[in-house]
Amino acid sequence: MQHARKFTIEKDKNEYRLLFSAMASPCEVLIEIPSDSHTTEILENLVNNLACIITDEVWRIEDKYSRYDPHSVCSLINSSQGQTVSIDKETYLLLNFANVCYELSDGLFDITSGILRKVWVFNGSDNIPDKAQVEAVLPLIGWNKVKFAQQAITLPSGMEIDFGGIGKEYAVDRCILLAKEITEYPILINLGGDLAATKPRENNKPWVIGVEHPGFENKTNMVVSLYQGALATSGNAKRFLLKDGVRYSHILNAKTGWSIINAPRSITVSSEQCVQAGILATLSLLQGENAEAYLDDQEVKYWAVR
Repeated sequence: MQHARKFTIEKDKNEYRLLFSAMASPCEVLIEIPSDSHTTEILENLVNNLACIITDEVWRIEDKYSRYDPHSVCSLINSSQGQTVSIDKETYLLLNFANVCYELSDGLFDITSGILRKVWVFNGSDNIPDKAQVEAVLPLIGWNKVKFAQQAITLPSGMEIDFGGIGKEYAVDRCILLAKEITEYPILINLGGDLAATKPRENNKPWVIGVEHPGFENKTNMVVSLYQGALATSGNAKRFLLKDGVRYSHILNAKTGWSIINAPRSITVSSEQCVQAGILATLSLLQGENAEAYLDDQEVKYWAVR
């Protein structure tokens, strides 16, 4: 996939702000420079180096795992027509993580369920698929039908995988690791609302994070103070269908092919890593009305909006 691969850098007092687009989302990186730090020229070189490394890594992951890119690993696997495809270590580790999530969720989280988009189009309309349409797709869903090992994967013909449920969070964690190798300055990486911080700001001050309220107008956005670690949000505020007073979420049950009902509008989870926060937010929504109880059992900090 071709990108403009452009970014901008803004400076405000002792903070640099890197802005770019990736994974269909606005992205930003905040870099706080302590007041007693180096000369301007050294700082600008450091920030530019960070900007290049972080954006290159995000775009690399997007290009490698996007199902929209015909040259990606994801597309190569999806077009294999049942033939075995060689994979590298990074891809194996992502697939293994997806396998763990599948098992932990008793099959509710399934990276082969993206094919349900052929019958579900979440555009705010009342166009609900009928039972026959959903059941026609179900035979093409089931991670347990996929064979994979450290160096290869075999996907049954007609099935697809989609890394969208873990890709952005994985990119956040990768960039945090790279940033820590380059500088000890406090950094916050935000990829479309999935984010993480390397450490607190100067004088042990937290990063102040605004989380958009998933409801209607006149609702106050939530503000979270984050010292370090990650936040990830999952919800159905913008992707849903509405028919006869029933709201159909884009969060789909991979077993039945139908929307999860009675789930919160939004779940934000805090964890040490973004992939952990993201998958916990998603798995909790898949519990429907039991979302909060599920997260209570995990003993993690979270915010739910119904």
